[in-house]
Amino acid sequence: MRDLPIPGMFAPRWNKRLDSFAADKRGIAAVEFALIAVPFFFLIFGLLEVCVIFIMASVLEHGASEASRAIRTGQFQQGGFGQLAFKNAVCAELFDLMSCDDKLSLDVKTFGSFAGTNNPSPIDPDTGDLDDSGFAFSPGAQNEIVVIRVFYEWDLMIPLMSKPLANMSGDRRLLQATVAFRNEPFGNSSASATP
Repeated sequence: MRDLPIPGMFAPRWNKRLDSFAADKRGIAAVEFALIAVPFFFLIFGLLEVCVIFIMASVLEHGASEASRAIRTGQFQQGGFGQLAFKNAVCAELFDLMSCDDKLSLDVKTFGSFAGTNNPSPIDPDTGDLDDSGFAFSPGAQNEIVVIRVFYEWDLMIPLMSKPLANMSGDRRLLQATVAFRNEPFGNSSASATP
């Protein structure tokens, strides 16, 4: 019975070891960083994704606005250009930041009044894909109201972290630029006007 250690005898030794372990500050920065790394990177990459989406939406808005000038002034209609030429005009204004393949879609329509320019979302709620069945290309005549909508299917850079930003299936976001205006009085009426 005497050979068994007495519990109180080892308590000071363990206390010393526990105190030295608790006082040791080596590696504390690594442990703290490991605790905050996941939310930190989530915020950083999420912020980058939002910034890129904002920049690409601004570029698309610029491209649609610049290309629509030819329709508004009648140069496009009088030149006999079609939808492909307008798509190329939009693409020329995108600074080569977006590819002009099947990801870029156009919807150009004329309306009788600005109040009647109701354009619903082109995203199919069942599939989450772009439904371009209602799209048209009608640049209009002089003094007609035209609404130009340009869509681009943007692939998210970080799909897992940016899932809340996706509004389409396949971790994509549909970027949209809209330009509404009344065509200028181009054509015969301007040619016959006296100075």
